[in-house]
Amino acid sequence: MAQRKRSSSSTYVVTRPVSHLETFPSPTKNVFTVEFTTEEFTCLCPLTGQPDFAHLTIRYQPKRRCLESKALKLYLWSYRDRGAFHEAVTNQILDDCFKAAQPRWMRIEGDFLIRGGIRTVVIAERGHKQ
Repeated sequence: MAQRKRSSSSTYVVTRPVSHLETFPSPTKNVFTVEFTTEEFTCLCPLTGQPDFAHLTIRYQPKRRCLESKALKLYLWSYRDRGAFHEAVTNQILDDCFKAAQPRWMRIEGDFLIRGGIRTVVIAERGHKQ
């Protein structure tokens, strides 16, 4: 569980990343698409220990559950100190998000910044888009 401390306004502020995802009931049975993007995703290169930066896009069509955005942010934050190849981290995020939300369809795109003259884009997808 995330560590929390009280702020001056008597609310709790999360001070650490978490490795679990939270969901909430979908507000409708209609088919719709949700998209989350961040340009602040980081993980570590498992060979060099250097940070890797990526623009991450998560798109999905909820069935019964939606991903909660603050929990998703804290989950993504948990990768900052983990060593992972681009292909592995993108697929792990897909697996974890898909397991948590159980959507109709989900697609994760990791657009990793250029390193050594090579840009890596990893796209992982599961389910059937409607």
